[in-house]
Amino acid sequence: MAHQFTTSYLKDSLDVFRYYKKLGERAMAQCPDDALFASLHAESNSIAIIVKHMAGNMRSRWTDFLTTDGEKPDRNRDTEFETPPKTRAALMELWERGWKYVFDALEPLGDEDLVRTITIRTEPHSVMQAINRQVAHYSYHVGQIVYVAKHLAGNKWQTLTVPKKKSAEFNARVAAGEASQR
Repeated sequence: MAHQFTTSYLKDSLDVFRYYKKLGERAMAQCPDDALFASLHAESNSIAIIVKHMAGNMRSRWTDFLTTDGEKPDRNRDTEFETPPKTRAALMELWERGWKYVFDALEPLGDEDLVRTITIRTEPHSVMQAINRQVAHYSYHVGQIVYVAKHLAGNKWQTLTVPKKKSAEFNARVAAGEASQR
């Protein structure tokens, strides 16, 4: 994703969310189907479980987020770490549905909404604070997805960002207007 200069916090936040969504998708695309459901060890989560958790969080945080608590009473967070979707198609449908909650909630907002007060787990947050909280949360989990996917893809992995020992080449391409970090 090409970096776009902006002074709009909302536009930049949406761009950052889109970047992490795409990063996760590019990582999962390189992962063999069965590997999406594999854990690296007994205490780790599979990519499918991470996606299920993210989608549950996204539904809870962003559904009616201006008017209801971001921790919905019908959310059972613990079950997000059990029984993942069974297929890549089901997993990707869950992923898309989760991100739809994010974008449907944020795209209609204006700068004046950033100072509104919302609640998450009964604690007051400004809309801007809530966005920051979720950018941090989702980037953390996308990082996990990338790490696990890279491990399971093995030598077939193609880097998603600047390849090792290629920074100078990448910087030259950026300077020439051919590449961007986002």
